[in-house]
Amino acid sequence: QSNSFSVPTPPQNSSVLPHVNLGWNHNFLWNGKVTGTLEDIMMFEVQEFFEVDLDVLKNHGTYPELFKDAFGSCELTDELVAKALAQWFRRMKSSNSKFDRYQQGLEQLSNEELHGMTVFFTEKGDCFHCHGLPLFTNNEFHNIGLDSIYDPAVKDRSYITGSPYDRLKFKAPTLRNVELTAPYMHDGRFATLEEVVEHYNSGVLRSTTIDPIMTKPGKEYGLQLTQQEKNDLVAFLKALTDWEFVNDTVLSSPF
Repeated sequence: QSNSFSVPTPPQNSSVLPHVNLGWNHNFLWNGKVTGTLEDIMMFEVQEFFEVDLDVLKNHGTYPELFKDAFGSCELTDELVAKALAQWFRRMKSSNSKFDRYQQGLEQLSNEELHGMTVFFTEKGDCFHCHGLPLFTNNEFHNIGLDSIYDPAVKDRSYITGSPYDRLKFKAPTLRNVELTAPYMHDGRFATLEEVVEHYNSGVLRSTTIDPIMTKPGKEYGLQLTQQEKNDLVAFLKALTDWEFVNDTVLSSPF
């Protein structure tokens, strides 16, 4: 929970998308292997990813009665477990960051955060194209210039679609609570927000499928932000942290 329900120490060469506001998602996982509803992704998690042993839940001292209260039966099935998980993730909503309160006229952003917001929501930074309001993600797939050479061992969007036009593309993650969800990118290559910003500023690698936003006129070699603009952008990103969500005891482990 302290990491906005991401995984701070993921398996090698991987990263976990934040588990927040998933009820408004339609593409799941970095390459969109699962599409549809929360029930669809939870069924995948139950049956394929975690391979949940239902006998463990059936023999648990609490879960059978909880399932009876919720579904009218003590019988535990993959479908009911997936449905229960889907409802739980729908509860995990984050919308009370400092930025949200600023939008409501309840709190003021600092000068640094305001300047960073300008970079974020204008052509200066172009962040808003993939990370727009209100979710700070468009739930779509983009090649943001992390690599220039396609590696078939890396299961990008083209692994799912079979299209060469989808090579090097991955899902745009939400930026809500982003200061808590390191490491960043699909492979966890960046440890800090400063590194992420510097990638966009000067580290973009071109390829045939790179998103046009990344190489529009004047930005062929990155955003070319000043050090102050980079600092301000990071300050704004940190204003997207919802501490009420992070500290919500209802979402804490009951065990």
